[in-house]
Amino acid sequence: MEYFDVVFPLNIGPLTYRCGTSMASTLTPGMLVSAPLKRRLAKGIVLGRSPAVPTGDIKDLHGIICDAPLLTVSMLTLMNWMSDYYMAERGLVLKTMLPAEIFNKPQPRRGIASSAHCESSADYQLKQLDPPDTAAAGFIKSMSEGGYRTTLLYAPSSDYEHSFLATVLRDIRNVIILAPEVTLAEGLFPAFTRRFGDRVSLFHNELSRGTRSEVLSRISSGRSDIVLGTRSTVFTLMKKVSMIAVLNEHSSCYKEEKTPYYNARDVAVMRGFIEKIPVLLSSPCPSMESVHNCEKGKYNLITPQAPVGRPKVKIVDMRYERKSRPYLAKTIVDKAERYIRSHSRISFVINRRGYSTMLRCDDCDHVEECPSCRIPLIFHKKELSLKCHYCGYTISPPARCTRCKGHNIRMTGAGTQRIQEDLEELLGTGTVRIDSDITAKKSALKKALTDALGLDSRIVVGTKLMSKRLALSKGFSMAAVLNPDILLNVPDFRAPEKAYQEITSVAGTIKNDGELFIQTRMPQHYLYQHLRRYDYLSFVKEENKRRLELDYPPYSRLMLIRCISEKNLSKELSGICEKVPEDVRVLGPQASITTSGKNEFRILLKSSVRGSLHAAAGRFIAAFTNIKDVKIRVDVDPVTI
Repeated sequence: MEYFDVVFPLNIGPLTYRCGTSMASTLTPGMLVSAPLKRRLAKGIVLGRSPAVPTGDIKDLHGIICDAPLLTVSMLTLMNWMSDYYMAERGLVLKTMLPAEIFNKPQPRRGIASSAHCESSADYQLKQLDPPDTAAAGFIKSMSEGGYRTTLLYAPSSDYEHSFLATVLRDIRNVIILAPEVTLAEGLFPAFTRRFGDRVSLFHNELSRGTRSEVLSRISSGRSDIVLGTRSTVFTLMKKVSMIAVLNEHSSCYKEEKTPYYNARDVAVMRGFIEKIPVLLSSPCPSMESVHNCEKGKYNLITPQAPVGRPKVKIVDMRYERKSRPYLAKTIVDKAERYIRSHSRISFVINRRGYSTMLRCDDCDHVEECPSCRIPLIFHKKELSLKCHYCGYTISPPARCTRCKGHNIRMTGAGTQRIQEDLEELLGTGTVRIDSDITAKKSALKKALTDALGLDSRIVVGTKLMSKRLALSKGFSMAAVLNPDILLNVPDFRAPEKAYQEITSVAGTIKNDGELFIQTRMPQHYLYQHLRRYDYLSFVKEENKRRLELDYPPYSRLMLIRCISEKNLSKELSGICEKVPEDVRVLGPQASITTSGKNEFRILLKSSVRGSLHAAAGRFIAAFTNIKDVKIRVDVDPVTI
């Protein structure tokens, strides 16, 4: 008898099974097998022979499902790295890596129909780079040398980013392309299909299970050798991968929001390192971590000098501007009116859905807040309700102040609903609104996108969600960002970086000869000065000085620990915090209440030594391992804190 370790797509570690000599001679790491697990047969992956003869009641392997290994040695190595780095059981990592169809395969459907891509991007064309494009030629030459290297493309525009990739793909096969969101992946799919035909497959979690199974079949058979998809596409099981490309590498959408909290961009880099293949990261405004890796020599940086047209950026100082409404500069309204008369499309972006920002009492300045999240409730006119945009808590607007019982309460600020109402009154024309309230249903989203780019629609009002949905359209002659200061005033050290990236995405929807207006009461802020010149690398240098002073990434590492329990764990957590390594700074614990009424304690760990962070997190995990009431969530390299 011989013994093998098997891992299942569950929140458990590997289990050891016994098998006869004849079966053992055919078993190799990565094979898919069936084995008894909790009174049923389950499918799992063989890791290899058990290093020690186990004791106790050992069950027998039931059978081999696939003759060839499903996971290569490289993919098993990647799984082990993710388990260690993101501090998650290998079973959960396996569940993340392999599509559910592997373990419960439905009948394939005919055809490769995907969820309908947005009309806004159906006609998007990949541009031909003017030969010779020295940046593309240099990258292609470096690829011919073989081996691993990560290259960061600081793209002058999204169009260039996509065209650069298409140019690189002309003479290469077996490529994985990651896009941060389904909308972008589906928008690019027709364009890449027109260029490369049936070689391209689209894969993401919103496809039907039958369609996903058919796509997986096309990939495994080699009929499709270019796979375009979202975060989980980084785990595509190709027989041989030649390159991995990560578009908009700065996007927080690459970060998984549940265990294991992996970042697909970083996993792509590690997979490239393990498999000795090149990795291309690209963005018009790359993450500061990636730029820092270029400065340290870990990545190669490409900064093309291609001439690119961009809309003019105009800063509107709301401290002195005449206003059509308290939150709308007259300059912008007048300019919008001129564009409408010339039959052009314009957009207004405000990062607050709902009607008014908050309900405030003029007598005592009390603002109605969510009792759990302690953030202002937002008024929604259509539903006549106050809502928390974090947890969904909803109440009817009170007739009197809940603190002083006064009657002088009023709505302040503006959300998308109020801006929409005011613009229709000021400009005398209809508008289309795109925010998460509208797009909760796919049918409503499709209608909104169709209306937004229809011949009769001149004004679109929305949140940053609008820019993501219309990322490939370039259909606007003017855009106005109405409340960017709110992006800078959130308690997040990455706030300026995220604000730059979000405003850049708005600029990407405007025609090259158009205009981008930014309303602000902080025109002197360095963000706006760099934005006006489209000088992102200078912005990064200035932002880096501030990060270095405060010892924040990329000059340190972060780890966020969340402990959830019915009990008050303040005393226990404070005791653990006192025992962490000296080179780890502890921020917290910070207590809050979850939507289910439980206590949640957040501890942020910061250090420049990765091993010390893992050792500190290990103390928290070990302290509550055998306590069922306490759930521990470990987020390595969090993108929001």
